[in-house]
Amino acid sequence: MTKDTAPVRVIFLGGLGEIGRNCACLEVDGRLIVIDVGIMFPEPNMPGVDLVLPDLTFLRENADRVDGIVLTHGHEDHIGGLSYLLRDLAAPIYGAALTLGLAKNRIREAGLLDQTDFIEVNDGDVVQIGPCRVEFIPVTHSVPCAFAIAFFTPQGIVLHSGDFKIDLAPVDGRRTDLARLGELAQGDGIRLLLADSTNAEEPGFTPSETTVGETLRRVFLMHPDQRIIAACFASHLHRIQQIIDAAVLTKRRVATLGRSMKNNVELARKLDILHVPDGVLIDITEIDKFAPGEICVISTGSQGEPMAAMSLMASGQSKWIDLAKGDVVVLSAHPIPGNEWSVGRIIDDLHRSGVEVIHSAHEAVHVSGHARRGELATLLSVTKPEYFIPVHGEYRHLLHHAELAGSMGIGSSNIILAEDGDVVRLDEKGIARDGEVPAGYLYVDGASSDVDHGILRDRQTLASEGMVMVVASIDLHERKVVGGPEILTKGWAGPVNDDVLSVDAVNAVSAALKKALAEGTHDIEGLNKVARRALGRFVGTKMRQKPMIVPVIVAT
Repeated sequence: MTKDTAPVRVIFLGGLGEIGRNCACLEVDGRLIVIDVGIMFPEPNMPGVDLVLPDLTFLRENADRVDGIVLTHGHEDHIGGLSYLLRDLAAPIYGAALTLGLAKNRIREAGLLDQTDFIEVNDGDVVQIGPCRVEFIPVTHSVPCAFAIAFFTPQGIVLHSGDFKIDLAPVDGRRTDLARLGELAQGDGIRLLLADSTNAEEPGFTPSETTVGETLRRVFLMHPDQRIIAACFASHLHRIQQIIDAAVLTKRRVATLGRSMKNNVELARKLDILHVPDGVLIDITEIDKFAPGEICVISTGSQGEPMAAMSLMASGQSKWIDLAKGDVVVLSAHPIPGNEWSVGRIIDDLHRSGVEVIHSAHEAVHVSGHARRGELATLLSVTKPEYFIPVHGEYRHLLHHAELAGSMGIGSSNIILAEDGDVVRLDEKGIARDGEVPAGYLYVDGASSDVDHGILRDRQTLASEGMVMVVASIDLHERKVVGGPEILTKGWAGPVNDDVLSVDAVNAVSAALKKALAEGTHDIEGLNKVARRALGRFVGTKMRQKPMIVPVIVAT
């Protein structure tokens, strides 16, 4: 590396300071490689929002510089935003066959398959993307075929861990390749490590996924005559495999419920990732042909999503299953942060249905796919990075991961605690912050991805404060108020004495409109502003409240 070697930049667009929206890009010799494009599920203070995207402005404005998109694994918080990015740029996507298959479904639904080429990579493959060699290194996670990714840049190796854990007994035998990571560290060395921080507060080591299989087998054996409905993430194919294995052990037929579950099972069987004996899988329409003890249903909806299969079952609205006393529901997942209330509501509704509910608070029916502090320390010890940036997690996770790296001997000046929007430069002098890019939330409501902060604020105001509307008719020719004003409210906890609103507020708006007309305001937009300002001032001053004010001025 010489003084003339071009710097490398890492641009963080999401995933630093929240769970989800994982997206970053690497700039090498002026070209860009995108690392994941994920979504985040809405928080309770985001009414009407279906999902949240990274702000993709930087990538849209630099679309001609994007040489490729690399995917670490197939979870929605890493691939769910691809169809939105591909509306504005065309670039090939690199990933494992399973990851590409999961991503392709969404991209096909959006009609954007012609915007990309899907380039399959396998464990250990090295490909050239623009000016950069990229190596895909196997790691264990809660979805099969996850990768850590090494970028061979002019400034040395930049290693992205992806989401990972160090599982010594994984379901499929595919372990995190610590040997290859150590080999990279002993060779040219790892200049910069970006590592998953989700469980950086948790001590010890994450239990193996196979421990869940042991619990599931015990649960199935303890309920030989009862129908079992197990819910988990549709992408958690190792968990699905273990549920199927427990069902086969207890001589049950298996049906899937939920479109994503059915599609993912079919894809995984096609790729030889999921193994199901002949005759075990049946259609959901056939379950009533068998005794309860002969049936296992694998369902979506473990996070309490309102229209998912489990929610519909719990509320008695499922088209396919009527829950009955004696049924056993296994929630084989832990609530994502923010989903605790929804999952609690589902559990409550299930109990009201008279079924037995087994979840992670009672039995070890779930383990995390993310590394705890012991595994994170192991990764730092094996890779020996010169510089370190924690990624993927809320701020407290990033902070604890940075502190762990410091305790492992990485100097504080060699650690950067970055957040969404930060740009970090790596050059011969070391590592430093290098400006910012737009990185706010992009809200998606239905087919629209144009829900801005103003709209969200309006929804929050409507939900918390209600609405007060003023309607008036204006004769613009005569410059007179000829109808109203009339005050209407929706969802507003107004005064006990309605006269205050119906008389005093009307007088305040009427006086303001008459004054504006006398002073020459004669356009509807201007009069709407006057009415809004007058009513808002009255409500705020007299009643100390801030409902949404909606003026409706009609010209006659």
